Amino acid sequence: MRPADRGAWALRAGFFVLSVGLAMLFRPFGPTLLHSVAIAALLALGCLVLEQNLHRVRLATLLFGSAGLAAGLCLSALTIGLVGSAIPPGPGAFLRLFLPLSAGFLGLGVSIARADSLKFLVHRLEPNNSPATWNEIRYLDSSALIDGRIAELVDAGFLQGLLVIPQFVLNELQSVADSGDATKRNRGRRGLELVARMQSASGIRVEISPVEYADAREVDWKLIEAVRDRKAQIVTTDFNLSKLAQVQGIRVLNVNELASALRPVVLQGETMRVFIAKEGKERNQGIAYLDDGTMVVVENARRQMAKTIDIIVTGVVQSASGKMIFGKYDEHGKPTSSRAVATGFSRPL
Repeated sequence: MRPADRGAWALRAGFFVLSVGLAMLFRPFGPTLLHSVAIAALLALGCLVLEQNLHRVRLATLLFGSAGLAAGLCLSALTIGLVGSAIPPGPGAFLRLFLPLSAGFLGLGVSIARADSLKFLVHRLEPNNSPATWNEIRYLDSSALIDGRIAELVDAGFLQGLLVIPQFVLNELQSVADSGDATKRNRGRRGLELVARMQSASGIRVEISPVEYADAREVDWKLIEAVRDRKAQIVTTDFNLSKLAQVQGIRVLNVNELASALRPVVLQGETMRVFIAKEGKERNQGIAYLDDGTMVVVENARRQMAKTIDIIVTGVVQSASGKMIFGKYDEHGKPTSSRAVATGFSRPL
């Protein structure tokens, strides 16, 4: 259990014990001690349940709800002042102590649960903050951290401002790093090492957000809720998460799309030099890869395995998962301009 969780549960336990202790001291709900303690315990449990549910409420709702609560307390205080003499003396002594205690506990519990949002709200209202600062909050998911290219973007200065890594994303990385599969274990460790690297980088601030969303089981939905609460952006390499967030009206920075946009434009008819790395699926076909991972399918190149040859580009296929280039090699040593048939599939980035 994290230190923040232990502190929250200690606060809840203290509130419950203090509420029962007040009931034992004043015995407000009857002559028997058991009767008073049972009612006080039920009231305290009700406050604990309410406090847990308030954690899931958005900040704007909490602000309006707090204003309504304040108005209700003022009205109730006025009512008690008018009819206070009609309240029995036994329960009255307990209620005059329990009500302020419960209200203070609820306010403190909600403030702890929404500390990150409240802190950002104060920062947002400072006069030196421009509107652009609002859009510079970016949440990183586990795929972006495992991918690693986000670190190069930070070092190059293309990403600035506040980068937020939720605790549930770190938990997911830790789970992958503890996997029995060596490949998964290395991926998880690389993501955790990247977090430590970015924390020491200049030009950005890295925040580990402890806010949890108990009503959302999937990490992707938790991330979407967190981003929506702070009107931020998502940085990811996950295609499905990108589409899901876009449907929810959230701006997404997909590192794969950025890499695709920055690739050199290859036009049909151009000549390029490639290294034939392996055989293709079709007869007399070879496969090459560019430095950025783009697959190149070359006709008449099966016999050129492990060689660097000149080919002529016959076609380019662009899809959401990446780009694929088709070319043809002249077996007599000269590129030809005849068009190749597109066979094969692009390797995801």
